[in-house]
Amino acid sequence: MDRAFFRMKYAETEELHPEPCAASGWGTAHMRGLAVSGALARETERTIDTLGRHDLQPVRWTLDMFRPAKMEPSVTSATVVRDGPRLCLIDAVLSQNGQPVARASGLYLRPSATPDGTVWSGGASPTPPEVPAPPKDRERLYFDPDHGWGEWTDGFQRSARKQIWHFPIPVVEGEILTPFQLAASVADVTNLISNLGSAGLEFINPDLTLAIARLPESTDLGLALTERVEQHGLAVGTAVVFDRRGVLGTVTASALANSHRTVGRYALRQH
Repeated sequence: MDRAFFRMKYAETEELHPEPCAASGWGTAHMRGLAVSGALARETERTIDTLGRHDLQPVRWTLDMFRPAKMEPSVTSATVVRDGPRLCLIDAVLSQNGQPVARASGLYLRPSATPDGTVWSGGASPTPPEVPAPPKDRERLYFDPDHGWGEWTDGFQRSARKQIWHFPIPVVEGEILTPFQLAASVADVTNLISNLGSAGLEFINPDLTLAIARLPESTDLGLALTERVEQHGLAVGTAVVFDRRGVLGTVTASALANSHRTVGRYALRQH
């Protein structure tokens, strides 16, 4: 797919200028959570590289989108909260016009040998699609329980535990998308598979928490919903994250009812 969420430009500092595919289904003046999360993951990775902590890997990623991110030049920055022997904790902020609009916290841990004891493990085992290459100009494939992977169908929209397979979109034009940037970006799609209903997408997510035991090993990535709870216009959804090797972690996203600005099927299918 020949596009990216941002182009990089320099003014007084590095600026990320959003490209059309960064626009949100909630309104073309607003930025998608995928782009916001990807930009902050990129900043966090650059901080890890500066520290020289190549012995660590990302395990937990929490994103808070507390103001609407607009389709405007954006600046990212990071602060090292703790750099210890076995972990590193980094906070990152995305700002527009000098005002923070989103923040993230990345926890990196140092891998070691697995202990000998037997511990329970979940049984989720979604199957990725068999596609030799990403379809042209398509971001995703959708799982229909009756027909398998393919384009958007009524069966996908009606299905209870939805699954999506997402193809890579680079964060910055001309840069290679890293496995962590892929996972952090795609994690935002949890809101769609969790809260899409018969009337469209009527919930908007202000956050997400991604927890992974390993990095993706394929250039595309899947999400499969495992749980959803809703009451009084508040919803929480959890999905497993999987690649062509298997499940690698989970994502949990909270959401607020936003039915006065429902995203319909047509707008959702454009991504």
